[in-house]
Amino acid sequence: MKCPTRGLERTARRAGFTLVEIIVTIAIVGLMLASVTQILTTVRMSRDSIHNIQEVQLAGPAIMDLIERDMRGLVTTNVPTANHLRVVNRVLLGEDADRVDFLSETDSLIPNLEYEFPMRADVNEVGYCLRINPEDDRFLEMYRRESFGVDEESFTGGVYTFLHDRVRSFDIEIYENDGPEEEPIDEWGMDSTDPETQGLPASLKITLILELSPRLLREQLAIARVDKQIVTYSRVVRLPEAMRVAEDQIPRLNVPVPPDDSGDPIGGGGDDPEGAADGGGLGNGGDGRGQGGDGAGRGQGGNDGSLDVPKSTTIGG
Repeated sequence: MKCPTRGLERTARRAGFTLVEIIVTIAIVGLMLASVTQILTTVRMSRDSIHNIQEVQLAGPAIMDLIERDMRGLVTTNVPTANHLRVVNRVLLGEDADRVDFLSETDSLIPNLEYEFPMRADVNEVGYCLRINPEDDRFLEMYRRESFGVDEESFTGGVYTFLHDRVRSFDIEIYENDGPEEEPIDEWGMDSTDPETQGLPASLKITLILELSPRLLREQLAIARVDKQIVTYSRVVRLPEAMRVAEDQIPRLNVPVPPDDSGDPIGGGGDDPEGAADGGGLGNGGDGRGQGGDGAGRGQGGNDGSLDVPKSTTIGG
C-alpha cells in the first residue's frame, strides 16, 4: 500500500519556479521594456525634428516674402534720391548683419493708436535690422521696423516687430547695373556726396541664414543631428528701370489748390516745379501755406534704433 504523503511532497516541489527561471524572466521583460522605451524616444525625437524643419521652412520663406513685398512697393515719387534706399554693411558675432531702410507703399501692418480710431498709412517707412540675441549670444534676432507715414527722418524711429531669434547671417549685396560681370556693393545711400550710390540700384541679392531650434529642450535627453541644420535662403529683387532716375527726373505730384481773392493759387506751389522738393516729404510744395512744409504723413514716435522694445507680432522662430 502506497503512502499518500510522499505524492503530496512531490507535487509541492514541482509547483514553484527556480531562481534561474525567475532571473531569466526578469531579464526578458527588462529587454522588452528597454526596447519599447527606445522606440518611443526615437518616435518623439523624429516628431520634434519634423516640427523644427517645417517651422523653419515656413518661417524662412515667410520672412523673405515679407521683405520682397515691401521692396516691391518702393516709393520714389516726390522723394529725393537720398531717401530712396539705404543699406548699411554691419557685422555682428563675426557674421553679416546688414540693415536696410526705405519707403514703401505697403499698408501699415501695425495700426497707429494715437488717434480715436486705429489708423493705417498707405506709405510707411520700413526697414529690417538685427541685434545679438540677449538670451543666446550665439545667434542674432531679426526685426522689421515700421514708422507710420513719412517724416523728415526716413531711416530712424518707428516700431520694431520681432521676426526670428536664431538668425546666423543676413547679407545684402547691391548691384548698381545689370550684367553678369557686375561686382556687388556692400553699402548704398550712406554717402550723400556720392551720386553713384544715391537713388535705386538695378537689383539686390538678399541672403538669410537660419538654424533649426530644438522644440523640447527640457524633455528630450539628446538633440538629433537634424536639429543642428543650417538653412540658407536667397532671393534677388530687381527694381524697375523706370524708377532708377536722376534727381531732376523724379516724378513729382502737383496738387492743384484753390485760388485766393486775388486769383493767385494759395501757397504758390502750382507753377514752381521745385516746390514739391522743398517740403521734404510726399506733400504738395509751397513757400508758405502749401501742404508740403511738413511732409505728407505724421511719423510715429519710436526708439532710435537700439531695438530696446518689446516683441510684437511673431513670424516663426
